[in-house]
Amino acid sequence: MKFPIFKTKIQGIKKRFDLNNPREREEYFQLKTGQEIKKLRDYFKKGNTFVAYLMGKKNSGKGTYSKMFAEIVDPKSIEHFSIGDMIRKVDKELKDKNKRKELIEFLDKNYRGWYQIKELIKALESRSTKTLLPTELILVLVKREIAERKKKTLFIDGFPRDLDQINFTLFFRDLIGYRDDPDIFILINVPERVIDERIKYRMICPLCQTSRNLKLLPTSKIGYDNDKKEFYLLCDNPRCQAVRMVRKEGDEKGIKPIKERLKRDEKLIEQAFYLHGISKVFLRNSVPQSLAKSNLDDYEITPEYYYQRDEKNKKIKVLEKLWVVPDDEKKPSYSLLPPPVVVSLIKQIVKVLGI
Repeated sequence: MKFPIFKTKIQGIKKRFDLNNPREREEYFQLKTGQEIKKLRDYFKKGNTFVAYLMGKKNSGKGTYSKMFAEIVDPKSIEHFSIGDMIRKVDKELKDKNKRKELIEFLDKNYRGWYQIKELIKALESRSTKTLLPTELILVLVKREIAERKKKTLFIDGFPRDLDQINFTLFFRDLIGYRDDPDIFILINVPERVIDERIKYRMICPLCQTSRNLKLLPTSKIGYDNDKKEFYLLCDNPRCQAVRMVRKEGDEKGIKPIKERLKRDEKLIEQAFYLHGISKVFLRNSVPQSLAKSNLDDYEITPEYYYQRDEKNKKIKVLEKLWVVPDDEKKPSYSLLPPPVVVSLIKQIVKVLGI
């Protein structure tokens, strides 16, 4: 699979942006893709929506890219819909006596498939990252969840998850009641070395679930824990609070526990890559060093961040250095910050929608 390199550099523009600063990030998007943003906002104002399937390896940035797209374009009209979050919500329902009963009654009335309801409940309660839930169960749960919400543009994260689910995506918009919405595959290419670093240094906001990275994508607010002698990030989402971001348990192991999952994800992306009859958007996170200068501004390239604390005035200084990472072909490459990838996403979606 050859993912195209998308050029975001504008000749003659020398202005630099701090892409970790929300205000400068907004100005950056207006400069790089202002016309396309306006077209999308007009598209949503007319009541139009679309369904997009985010297809990338685990921790390839699916949530980050779709949430930033929504932040920049129209947060009220766009929603990142995570299958994993939905299943975790169902887990909580099963532990509540009344909600468990309501869920079983819903499945008894709406589920169609090869399993008895008691088998489905057992599958939900005993699920693991190595086993997938029946596709028919996922579909009926998604339909229930979407029926409870106002109709919005959806970025579906976590479906399809296996090769036999690819065919279901061809009819997914009909099954969930969106009917005439355009549907799009968004295929994401990220080197495994980048994924490894993303997992090891990932930080999550406990309130809004925004994901950042202590080493590769800090927020504009940094704190220091005197007891643990370590730096941490504070959420800077303008629609959230400045709460301390936290690590997920097990992240320190990187990609080792998910090697098999990454191989399966790669096969899934490859099958979708060659599928006919559905529009596709191609996003790549890395660019070879030899091609970076002609296609990117240097501030769009992911640096490696580190921190120094002045013991006298307690101020924290954020420092950075160039981060060169081998891609999956072992070629020295630069990884991209999310904004230039989202610029590519915005421009390609406008083209796909024909607006």
